[in-house]
Amino acid sequence: MVLDKEDGVPMLSVQPKGKQKGCAGCNRKIKDRYLLKALDKYWHEDCLKCACCDCRLGEVGSTLYTKANLILCRRDYLRLFGTTGNCAACSKLIPAFEMVMRARDNVYHLDCFACQLCNQRWMLYFPELH
Repeated sequence: MVLDKEDGVPMLSVQPKGKQKGCAGCNRKIKDRYLLKALDKYWHEDCLKCACCDCRLGEVGSTLYTKANLILCRRDYLRLFGTTGNCAACSKLIPAFEMVMRARDNVYHLDCFACQLCNQRWMLYFPELH
């Protein structure tokens, strides 16, 4: 998978004293003690959001994705632009954002991953992961 652009979203612990930074999201001065720096711009914590799901990117991790002039969280980037593949067990499509199990060169839906000897599904032992 090739990302158009991937940038870290470092949380600056304290805004430097002196001249207040302008927010790239709302164009107002950032008077808060904490701010985010991403894409070489400064942001209020509430202003740096995913264009699709509106989640606050500073809260969901330290990575954001950009493509087609959109700022996206990882899940929405993969949903919109990620690659899909087929399950080695059922041959059905696996969406790019779905969690999978991998064994050697094979990829499986979580529900399809099973022991080849006894056909026991692994989800019976870890239902909380599903």
